[in-house]
Amino acid sequence: MQRDPTFIGTVQDVFGATITVELSNETVTGLTFLKGEAYKIGQVGSFVRIPLGFVELYGIVSQVGAGAAPENEPDKQFGNRWLKVQLVGEGQRNGIFERGISQYPTIEDQVHVVTESDLKNIYGTGDPQDYVSVGHLASAESIPALININKLINRHSAVVGTTGSGKSTTVAGLLNALSDTSKYPSSRVLIFDIHGEYSKALSDRANIFRVDADASKGQSEFYIPYWALSFDEFVDITFGKLSDSALSVVAEQVVKLKKEANEINKIEGIETHRISVDTPVPFCIHKLWFELHVREHHTLIPRPGGAADDLEYAYVLNEDGNPIQEGDALNVVPPLFRTPKTSGPPNERVQLGRDGVGVRQQLAGLAAKLRDPRFNFIFNPVGWLPDINGKVEIDLDSLLEGWIGSDKPITILDLSGTPSLTLTQIIGSLIRVIYDAVFWARNLSDGGRERPLLLVLEEAHAYLNKENSNTASSAVKKIAKEGRKYGVGMMIISQRPSEIDSTILSQCGTIFALRLTNEADRGHVMSAASDNLKGIFEMLPILRTGEAIVVGEAVTLPIRALIKPPPMNRRPDSVDPKVVEKGNWDDGFDGPGGWGQQRSPSNYSAMVKQWRMQSPHYSNKN
Repeated sequence: MQRDPTFIGTVQDVFGATITVELSNETVTGLTFLKGEAYKIGQVGSFVRIPLGFVELYGIVSQVGAGAAPENEPDKQFGNRWLKVQLVGEGQRNGIFERGISQYPTIEDQVHVVTESDLKNIYGTGDPQDYVSVGHLASAESIPALININKLINRHSAVVGTTGSGKSTTVAGLLNALSDTSKYPSSRVLIFDIHGEYSKALSDRANIFRVDADASKGQSEFYIPYWALSFDEFVDITFGKLSDSALSVVAEQVVKLKKEANEINKIEGIETHRISVDTPVPFCIHKLWFELHVREHHTLIPRPGGAADDLEYAYVLNEDGNPIQEGDALNVVPPLFRTPKTSGPPNERVQLGRDGVGVRQQLAGLAAKLRDPRFNFIFNPVGWLPDINGKVEIDLDSLLEGWIGSDKPITILDLSGTPSLTLTQIIGSLIRVIYDAVFWARNLSDGGRERPLLLVLEEAHAYLNKENSNTASSAVKKIAKEGRKYGVGMMIISQRPSEIDSTILSQCGTIFALRLTNEADRGHVMSAASDNLKGIFEMLPILRTGEAIVVGEAVTLPIRALIKPPPMNRRPDSVDPKVVEKGNWDDGFDGPGGWGQQRSPSNYSAMVKQWRMQSPHYSNKN
């Protein structure tokens, strides 16, 4: 009988989903050729097939050599013709492939190499609507690496890899595929870009919001109105830590101002008596600061001609007897009160106010933030800034429409211009605001169930640290646990997965693991992956740039794939600079350079200009 050329060995040991295969004496390890195609035998990460009647089991080689020999084979354990295989799924003879297995192989069952035709049966020969091609298999260039979009977004995902592994380029390639309007005209992706890397790569299909935006580059100004935040988020950004008594006073004052403003704005569907401290209703933060400042700092003096207990504010007066400075709330100018005075005639004695709450230091910090132009994006949001009575020009619907409802599939929130000390709070607040809006509108046409939303969290380890519980971590944990039901998915991107809270990473149903050299990072990824493929993950330190091991629910089988990068002129602004490269720097910033180029004396005034502008985008404007 003619030998099947795909046969490579037989099953000798079964332990759960792990089987041990002894290679046949006729099998030559390395390369073999079938129908003109080359296949790798005995390679970690390669596929094998085990026919069982009407079912064929599929597995991935995780270990090769003497270490893969079963312990109960003392006569053979020193041989090296052994494979350890992890079973991952089974295919029916009708061409349907399913994850998981309904039966196990037995001793002496034949094991075959998986051919290109087998892989095409598993992955599909075409490109169906609910799958997107992000590259090709590392072991077979003719077979596309197909990702199930439904499971990628609904069950969350993570892209991890050390710096220089091609992580940003991989993400750009994924997002280019997901935002193909010819296939997915209503796709929507929101990127939290804390380093400003993706504007260049996705500019043709993205709306870009940035602090101090450059309109000539198609950017829009980034604002997040303070009154759209929850009370806890608002206090965290404005006052910081407050005592319970002070927190109650601030909450009471905020509710009062919101109710007063609602009577002016007449917001549809909001009844004033139902407004709480968390209701996203406009109110004037300058008025809040001013009233609390007066309450905390004011002094009192008997009213002229009045009774001893008839008191008035003790302003500092000029020669004409008028207050020198009664204060200006909108310009953050505090009133000047006289210092306490306990001696002298009773009508000249100055006493402290009686209802202070001990927040002087916090009020001083809030006043500094209100004056600081770095915080204009949150405390001075043009169009969404309430006047002294809480009246606003536009509501939050225009804000949300710009972020998640525009005609372009991608929105980039470039947060590189926000103060680093508040970055975590800002990201947490943004995620919570967007999630709440989509959650409560889940049954509307623009809600998450009708039009799912993908949140891309760049450099996630910076604000999802497992050691700290913060606003961002709480918001992401909520989406990780509940987002699937309401059409909100997330993609975590990090070069240090070991620093991310394990609760968050474990909820990522699909993992794109690029090169990882740190053992702690690899261990964290292995523990979060849904497939028990330790041998596969041992390849992480030696993966090529742009090569990823993809495991989880969005792939039919765990795969080792080369992600298709975008064109060179549309790659993220994260490539390594050329240390030695010829170039022409006569035109200032317009040419390439390097250590190998002769230079004329440079003008560092332009460098200082960019430093002062806090922007990497060079401009010839004065």
